[in-house]
Amino acid sequence: MAHLALSQLALSVPVGGDLSLRRSAFKASNLNSQDKLWAPVITLNLKANHSRLRNRHVTCMSVQQASVSKVAVSPLGLEDAAEPPLNLHKPKEPYTATIVSVERLVGPKAPGETCHIVIDHGGNVPYWEGQSYGVIPPGENPKKPGAPHNVRLYSIASTRYGDFFDGKTASLCVRRAVYYDPETGKEDPSKNGICSNFLCNSKPGDKIQITGPSGKIMLLPEKDPNATHIMIATGTGVAPYRGYLRRMFMESVPTYKFGGLAWLFLGVANTDSLLYDDEFTKYAKDYPENFRYDRALSREQKNKKGGKMYVQDKIEEYSDEIFKLLDNGAHIYFCGLKGMMPGIQDTLKRVAEESGFSWEEKLSQLKKNKQWHVEVY
Repeated sequence: MAHLALSQLALSVPVGGDLSLRRSAFKASNLNSQDKLWAPVITLNLKANHSRLRNRHVTCMSVQQASVSKVAVSPLGLEDAAEPPLNLHKPKEPYTATIVSVERLVGPKAPGETCHIVIDHGGNVPYWEGQSYGVIPPGENPKKPGAPHNVRLYSIASTRYGDFFDGKTASLCVRRAVYYDPETGKEDPSKNGICSNFLCNSKPGDKIQITGPSGKIMLLPEKDPNATHIMIATGTGVAPYRGYLRRMFMESVPTYKFGGLAWLFLGVANTDSLLYDDEFTKYAKDYPENFRYDRALSREQKNKKGGKMYVQDKIEEYSDEIFKLLDNGAHIYFCGLKGMMPGIQDTLKRVAEESGFSWEEKLSQLKKNKQWHVEVY
């Protein structure tokens, strides 16, 4: 362990799960100290084949050790843009990026595997929080011999500054897609998800073809820095919210000072399945007036009727408060599997009717006011 001078500070933030050390690191040269001293740190060398990455030394530290609230970053030109970057790299001309790291996010008791993947785009595929990257996995499209695979879209799980806070990386939150034979119950490796397994199996230095960025539905409205944002996610649907929350509570960006309320509802199977829980827990501790964090653990918690606790049940618990916030202009976001939306919609409709007003009219008004943001897959 060694202490760094204040002018050389850098830190890494845990990304959840069961690893003993998190390496979501960033270069010291882009950071400035804020108000307090940092705890002891250690230095790592990310091993990668990419020449620029090979000797990049980064300083890492658990967020629980950090006594400073935010990290000052050098503003990118993206801060001055009136519109987000869109489709800078199209499927016929994708950008060749480099894998920096792949880390398992979940614990041993989580069903399935979810990975945090950092990609070096060299600043050539800039994006805003809430946008997506397209990934073209290597190999031939089985349905179109001789042609590449179709593009798979993944929500970006980092701010525009990336996990190194230099504007040159982007992070993805990817669950490995595996399939089980309904008759035998055994995994069928011949039907594994091509792109998710390619990403989760990648090694530092591997090349990756990316397109985009794409999407405007999930952009974080920043004209009112004191707005309320209600974020609802299942599983990897938490990806865009990680970007939002890092921008709100981890980064010190001169042109963006968040003073509103961010409220995250995350639904997963169990405690081991929680994603980026260390980050979110720290925000709740450091910014209790500005961040609320509610988890729905379907295999560990019970709803008020004694059934499994899903994210819609957690929403119902706070429905009166949520509707009041929406009436006052709050933005509400939904991201995750398509299957989550019917249950959530039914819950909101039932609560609305019990309160004596029409959910259809309310939903229409939310959409008209651009308060309703949905991205499901």
